[in-house]
Amino acid sequence: MPEAKRIQLIENKEVFISCIVPVYNEEALIVQFVDQLYDCLHKLTKNFEIIVVDDGSRDRTVEMVLKFPAIYQVKLIGFSRNFGKETALMAGLEHCKGTVAILLDADFQHPIQMIPAFLTQWGEGFDMVYGVRINRNNESRAKRNFARLFYWLMKKMTSVNIPNNAGDFRLLDRKVIASLNLFKERSRFMKGLYAWVGFKKVAVPYQVQERAVGKSAWGLRKLTELAITGITSFSDVPLRVWGFIGSIISLVSLIYAIYIVTITLRYGTDLPGFPTLIVAIMFFGGIQLLSIGILGEYIARIFNEVKQRPNYIIAIKSGLD
Repeated sequence: MPEAKRIQLIENKEVFISCIVPVYNEEALIVQFVDQLYDCLHKLTKNFEIIVVDDGSRDRTVEMVLKFPAIYQVKLIGFSRNFGKETALMAGLEHCKGTVAILLDADFQHPIQMIPAFLTQWGEGFDMVYGVRINRNNESRAKRNFARLFYWLMKKMTSVNIPNNAGDFRLLDRKVIASLNLFKERSRFMKGLYAWVGFKKVAVPYQVQERAVGKSAWGLRKLTELAITGITSFSDVPLRVWGFIGSIISLVSLIYAIYIVTITLRYGTDLPGFPTLIVAIMFFGGIQLLSIGILGEYIARIFNEVKQRPNYIIAIKSGLD
């Protein structure tokens, strides 16, 4: 869409905005959040929809979402169980109808007041506008170091350029949405897919807000699983690295074998060396198990893909065709 057309839509308040909000056990915040989001969208455009994707909540989140009046344009997709945030985002993108889609969390860490800035950048011709954290001061040192290591590994091991400290908080043009909906893979790493599809994009810095209620469900275990998904989805470097390491070890072993044979022929042999033998066996056994584990991780991904199970199952749907 030409920039002039985009600016005209913004000025006439005719941009169809789809807000996709994945939620999980957010009964304490969802009413306040949707109220503020509605007020913001109502000032920006006449056409909007708020798609709440419930990822198998065990509290009253779904019940409270269904009580919003029709004027709020709140639509609900409720999963039959917890399928994960990446899947919830995918479901929202598959069901949204807007000219643009805005992805944001319901815990107020993604500031609603940044939406006008996102829309302004879209009007200037950018197809993807993504928020970048100014800092991670509200996180533990271990989590900050883990994030720094992950982004470094992704830059070194993959061909996709994932911006540092950029999350799911972003605006996507309709053609970006259509491109993302073409993917059929089961194990999705959305940050990588955002970068992979390309298009014209721009970063908008923002300050992460404190979570209003409760704690984040993203602990170190979940972050590690997401990191492994990201690396295995976009890189085969781990497989190649262990092939290279195996070659080096084989070469060193061959040289050592030639040395042992030479020493034995010249000086004979003796019994000492048992500890060295045990250490060598344990070392090579560990290397083999580690390499098999990495290979198994890729095979597990293939196994999940070939089963062709649905990405999610919808238990309840409201407001959608």
